[in-house]
Amino acid sequence: MPHILPQSRAGTPVSPFREKSEEPTVPEPVRLIQERTARAVPAETVRRADGWWLRDAPAAAWWVRSVLPNADASGERLVCRVEAAEEFYTRRGSLARFQISPGACPDSLDSLLAERGYRVESPMSLRTASVARAVDLLGPPPAWVVVDEHPTRAWFDTWHAVHGGDSRAEWALLERVRCPSGFARAVLGGDVVAVGRAVVDTGWAGLFGIATLPRARGRGAARAVVAALAHWAATRHADHLYLQVERDNVAACRLYTRAGFRELCGYHYRTAARPPHTGDGP
Repeated sequence: MPHILPQSRAGTPVSPFREKSEEPTVPEPVRLIQERTARAVPAETVRRADGWWLRDAPAAAWWVRSVLPNADASGERLVCRVEAAEEFYTRRGSLARFQISPGACPDSLDSLLAERGYRVESPMSLRTASVARAVDLLGPPPAWVVVDEHPTRAWFDTWHAVHGGDSRAEWALLERVRCPSGFARAVLGGDVVAVGRAVVDTGWAGLFGIATLPRARGRGAARAVVAALAHWAATRHADHLYLQVERDNVAACRLYTRAGFRELCGYHYRTAARPPHTGDGP
C-alpha cells in the first residue's frame, strides 16, 4: 500500500496546497479515472494535497513517478504548487514529471511548464467502454485463456519479457494493489504467450499491461485476453472499462476500438529538462 506522507503545517509559511482549491471546472470522470489508475498502479510514496498527487517509486516505471495535478489552481498559486512538486522530486534525486490531461489539470499548467523548459513526452489516449458492450463485441473468451486472482510466475515472466523494467520493483508494485484484480494469461502450446490484468475500483475496471510475445502476435491472443478480462470484470459487478494506450500503437488502438472503447481524452507528460536550482552551491 502506498505510504502517504503527512503534510507539515506548523511553523511553515503558507503552503500552495493549504487553501481550498478553486471551484473545479473539470469533467469529474476524467479525474476519477486517473485516480483509479493511480490506485491500480500505486507508487511507493504518495503525498496528496488538495487534489494533487505527488508520487514516487524509484525503481518502477517512469509514469508511476509523476505528478497527478487533479485540482484547479492559477496564477501565483499554480507556480507555487509546481515549485513544491519540483522540490519533492529534487529531494528524491529525480526529475519532476507532470501528467497533463486537458479537462483534468489546471488550464494553464501545460503552458507554464513549457515556459519552465519542460519537454513533452508520450502522447496517450484515455479510453472507456461499457462492460456490456465489450462483452458483446468480443464474445466469450476461448478456453485457453485463464484469469487468476494473483499473478503467477509464468504470467509475470511473459509480461516482463514484453515490457521490461526492474522485476523486483514491478513485483512490489503488484503487491501494493489493494483493489480486486484479475490476471489473464493466454496459453498456447503449453506456453503463456499473452497476458493482461484488470483492477476493479468503484464500478470501473481498468485494463493494464496487455502484452503479447512477438512470436504469438497476429493470432488473436491479445483480443482473447481483453475478452477474458471484460468477462471477469462483469463477474465483479463493474459497469465500465477504461485503459490508456500510446497514440502511436496502431495495432493496440485498432483492437480497443473493435472492443468498443472510445477516447475520453488525450493526455501527455511534461518532464523537467534538468533538476531545478535549489540555491545550494553555485
